[in-house]
Amino acid sequence: MLHEHSGWVALVVAVLVVLLLLGVAGWAGMRGSRSGGAHRGRRWGRRPHRNDFRPEGTVPETPTRRAAIIINPTKFDDLAAVKRQITEESAALGWATPLFLETTQKDVGQGQTRQALEQDVDLVCPLGGDGTVRAVAEALVGSDTPMGLLPGGTGNLLARNLDLPVDDLGDALRVALMGQNKRVDVGRLTIDQSGEHERPAQHIFLVMAGLGFDAAIMADAPEGLKAKVGPAAYVVSGAKNLRGAQFKVRVKFDDQEELSRRARTVVIGNCGKLLGGLVLMPEAEVDDGLLDTVVLSPKGVVGWAAVAARIASKKRAGHERVDHHTSETVRVRADRPQEVQIDGDTLGKARAIAAEVVPGALVVRVGSPA
Repeated sequence: MLHEHSGWVALVVAVLVVLLLLGVAGWAGMRGSRSGGAHRGRRWGRRPHRNDFRPEGTVPETPTRRAAIIINPTKFDDLAAVKRQITEESAALGWATPLFLETTQKDVGQGQTRQALEQDVDLVCPLGGDGTVRAVAEALVGSDTPMGLLPGGTGNLLARNLDLPVDDLGDALRVALMGQNKRVDVGRLTIDQSGEHERPAQHIFLVMAGLGFDAAIMADAPEGLKAKVGPAAYVVSGAKNLRGAQFKVRVKFDDQEELSRRARTVVIGNCGKLLGGLVLMPEAEVDDGLLDTVVLSPKGVVGWAAVAARIASKKRAGHERVDHHTSETVRVRADRPQEVQIDGDTLGKARAIAAEVVPGALVVRVGSPA
């Protein structure tokens, strides 16, 4: 009987790891930790935008300031009320009526962002899930126009890593309109489905990209079940994939010697804090010019329980089941196709991925230091 109960305890712990890795354990509004700390890498070398020199917590005294709100209409039951709230609070803070642009199934935010930039807006705010945030960011990368983060999804992982409001639209809007600019890094992921493709696909990620188990449970969670029970759908998918086999992987960091591992998942992070106070990558910072990679190699339910304990300890030192690395580039090649995800969006299966950091490529509006 004790043995049976121990097995269930290990299963519960392992599934909890799954949820935290997905960023859904804090569904009910948990706040992430602060993302301060010393910078470890090179800084963005381009001349900052003129707004970077303004006093912290202020905005330029220009009567024509206008924000674009790139909104995912499927996230809201009363879209008109949301637009009305944003319009009224923008006016109260001295901003013009926002430019509202809605995403579609065919264009999840990039086209709308380019349209907003053509109209010379001062700020672009995605209002949707993490996928909307990433689409808007992809169109803003390399520009001087800042992005303001408004909570519209359930993860809001970049906002949590930057210690921005995720529970109140009004609070988040005030930071977006009245805060200061901060340059952050983005990751650029190249996906090669066959491992031999001459023109592999490229995407950016803001938080994390993964190959293997983490992506598999996202891909296997039924959309209908997610709509009905929310994060519990990932528990079902996680339990389904928990006892899956390891795969062989070769990993190369920068110009270092290639490593060979048996793994269940490889996670590459631009920032390392998840929900529920969990830190998957203890030294990761969103503006350090580096990527942090974790290779997880558990065997069975007991192995996942050991992984959970190791991650909860926030220790970075090497471990047979949790392997941490820091680099500017990372290349991963699996012995067979594995599911791939970026910031929670699944992209299908691939045998090879490569990631590189693009330092300071995105301007994000953040709050003033306390």
